[in-house]
Amino acid sequence: MAPVLSSVKQLVNENTAKDFMTASEILLKFANNVLQHPSEQKYRRIRLGNPTVENKLLPVSGAMECLFEMGFSEDGEYLSLPKSASLSTLSQIKTQLENERGIVQKSSMPTTPSTSGPQAGASTGAQASGGQVPSTATLASSLTNLSELVGKEQDFYRKLEAQLQHVLVYEDRRQQQKAREVIPIAQLEKEAKTKLEQLSQCENSGDDQTNSSPKLDMQDCLVLALLNWFKNSFFKWVDAPACRGCGGKPVLQGNIAPTPEELRFGGNRVENYKCPSCQTFTKFVRYNDPGKLLETREGRCGEWANCFTLCCRAMNFEARYVLDWTDHVWTEVYSNSQQRWVHCDPCENTCDKPLLYEVGWGKKLTYIIAFSVDDVEDVTWRYTSNFDEILKRRNECRENWLVKTLYNLDKKKWSSMPEAKRNIRLKRKIVELVEFMTPKAADGQNLSGRTTGSLAWRLARGELGTQPAQTAEPYVFKLTEKEKSSRKFHLTYSSAKDEYVRLSNDGEKSSGYQSMVNKSENIFRKVEADWKMAYLARNEGTDKAEIVWKFDFTESSLKVDSLEVKIDCATYENGKINWIICSDETCAMLKGGPALQTVNELNGQTGFTLTASLSGGQGNVAWQHTQLFRQSSEDTVMCPFEILIKFK
Repeated sequence: MAPVLSSVKQLVNENTAKDFMTASEILLKFANNVLQHPSEQKYRRIRLGNPTVENKLLPVSGAMECLFEMGFSEDGEYLSLPKSASLSTLSQIKTQLENERGIVQKSSMPTTPSTSGPQAGASTGAQASGGQVPSTATLASSLTNLSELVGKEQDFYRKLEAQLQHVLVYEDRRQQQKAREVIPIAQLEKEAKTKLEQLSQCENSGDDQTNSSPKLDMQDCLVLALLNWFKNSFFKWVDAPACRGCGGKPVLQGNIAPTPEELRFGGNRVENYKCPSCQTFTKFVRYNDPGKLLETREGRCGEWANCFTLCCRAMNFEARYVLDWTDHVWTEVYSNSQQRWVHCDPCENTCDKPLLYEVGWGKKLTYIIAFSVDDVEDVTWRYTSNFDEILKRRNECRENWLVKTLYNLDKKKWSSMPEAKRNIRLKRKIVELVEFMTPKAADGQNLSGRTTGSLAWRLARGELGTQPAQTAEPYVFKLTEKEKSSRKFHLTYSSAKDEYVRLSNDGEKSSGYQSMVNKSENIFRKVEADWKMAYLARNEGTDKAEIVWKFDFTESSLKVDSLEVKIDCATYENGKINWIICSDETCAMLKGGPALQTVNELNGQTGFTLTASLSGGQGNVAWQHTQLFRQSSEDTVMCPFEILIKFK
């Protein structure tokens, strides 16, 4: 019998029986459709937005992995199975799903009650005295549950020990030196110095932090510079490697055994991909050695955090490797100026936004543990604003067991520390515990869904977050009585504040770029925390986007006498932004720029639409190469979008 594939194991082991049965039924339907109609294209495409897929398949762990292992690959809003793909793996998964369903169904069948033993109605001594004696079945069930819990706690402990052993590699002097040889330290220090000077100027002018707030120092700015360099210049995200034969997009065939050389660098998992075009096989090795990752410079979140944590230690920052039990990893760096541990996610180039995962990505967090050479800490409470909900989901171990276990692990580490260092650690722990107990809110943090990884991968993990919803009714600008009287309409929008101001109507304000949009598709507001810039951009993974504003003045009987428009935007590489303004009778193409431009073609009209179409760009960040209304997120004066109309 063939070994059970990893995706099927994940589907069976990481979900409830009910969720497994529901998801496997859908997967079997997809598989049977393909096998029964192998030449029909419609059975080889799965729309990700299908309600059944979205609600019953995507949230289930292992379901998307099964589809990928069958041979499906991402194709825009669909998953597609190429006609050239072999159906042998799909057939194998189908058989294994059917076998596992049979096992689950058999294990959930009710047992026939035994007719032996005391007759119904007969009382034992305990029952006669008012007590209850648990049945043999109840006792057996309790013992089984306890045994399962102990087994889970043993697995939990092994996971803790493995990570504690792994973080020791970050202290290897040779590894740190290897990292320093690739990090452009002088360049980063120059950038950090410039940033620090800018912060000092803001503080001196009174525009930034209050006097009671801790002032950032050179180390803080250097951490930000390192994050930015690592994300944008050094490391590369890999969903699937490019075909080594033709450079095409290969399909995952499963895992293969690693070579001795790969094992030497912690490459225990090797993914094998096959190109549907040239039939070439390409390997992707999941290396766990951070020194090796300095050479390969690619991977997913595990590789990113692993290599970045080594870089932090190479820069002499105190750093922790942070493991999220819901499958993500990142780093924490200790800020001397702020006297606290600061969240740093190299995949997202994000610093000090701990609620990113719960609020931005929509993750249902459980356990988040931080590991370093000096301590191990349950830091879950830094990353949540809802303690009660997380506690309901924490069922891998008893809470008192976890507290005691972490205490004992820390005690081992601290026993060999000099007293002065031990006292510092103790003070930090007390400060950290106070932080954990302090209520948290995500107000003003502009937390968004995940940006790394393919669209299908992020959908499968439920990490897209909540995108701003299109207004229920498309917004149409109509003149107010004040505007009719003044024969003037004047509107501005600030992407920094994400706010419209209708200057011609007593400065009326409306929050959110979509609050006054008639139509938008694949648009979201992006805030770059590192560069402190804000703008509207295409959703990642989309080729095109569009946004429309509509103006209708027919009720007023007024006609446009003069029209001026400011549409400041930015494009990079081969990104394109096309602006068009249309009435019922005529259209005109506009050019973006920082100044008001006159549009004579609309004179005499009683309404129009203004449309921006975004396309083009290069590589994985093509979406970022077309930016509407880009401005400093700290700019509270300038407005990159403005419309001024005078009527006759």
